[in-house]
Amino acid sequence: MVYSIGFKEKPLPSTVDLTPYTFLREDTVQPTSGDYSIFKQFDFERSPVGVKFLLNKPEGIGRLDKELALCEMFKEAQERSPFFVSRENFACLGSLVLGMREPEPIFIAGEIGAKEGLYKEARANKRIYQYVPKLPKDTVRYVVFSPIDGISFDPDILIITANVSQAEIILRAYTYTTGKMLTTKSTPVIMCSWLFVYPYVSGELNYTVTGLGSGMKARNVLPEGLMLLSVPFDLLPMLTENLQDMQWVLPLHNIADDDTEYFTRVTEEIRQEYTDG
Repeated sequence: MVYSIGFKEKPLPSTVDLTPYTFLREDTVQPTSGDYSIFKQFDFERSPVGVKFLLNKPEGIGRLDKELALCEMFKEAQERSPFFVSRENFACLGSLVLGMREPEPIFIAGEIGAKEGLYKEARANKRIYQYVPKLPKDTVRYVVFSPIDGISFDPDILIITANVSQAEIILRAYTYTTGKMLTTKSTPVIMCSWLFVYPYVSGELNYTVTGLGSGMKARNVLPEGLMLLSVPFDLLPMLTENLQDMQWVLPLHNIADDDTEYFTRVTEEIRQEYTDG
């Protein structure tokens, strides 16, 4: 049966003229449109790193000439010019969470975690593979890393290494205009998935503390006690704008020890505004 809603059929053209349209090739890594200069004011000891996930090989960027774990690639990017990696560069499970390789059954079965003493039994380790974030197979074949000072593209995620005071400002900027709750998600193993994949696919900022992830701890990638914050691309404009607009050091953070009346004065001022209103 054929249904008609009153429109005359119009034959489709055999060819479509695409002249008026400009298509951007993903492998050229389009120039950045963002302004990340605000982060220079933090004077980070270790540079923030922009990460870009690509289906096709990028042009104009050199390839890393060695094998590293994903977390080590992040550290490498803090100390050198931009580079890209492919599946052959990975010396860890990072290629699995990025969808570059299929995991062996012994991983999914949880045998590795049980053998290493990370989990009492394989069944406990096996459970994490039901929720650890991972990208669909073969949707990412190349990953570009760049320190923020030399970044020439809009990153998919920006990973920041900060001390607690710096992290407090960044997290406050995240909630400054949104009122969002601060949450963090991770697992003791495959921590890289929660820093690289989870923010990218969820659109949520995520953070952790160095020393909590077993892989980074075993490789001594970074000293313990630093904050790692991963910001997805769609939150970066809001975050940078809020950092430019808000007070970094609040008056309440500089209250003198003997100023016991500070909160009383602020409260009374607000009460008076309410009464006058």
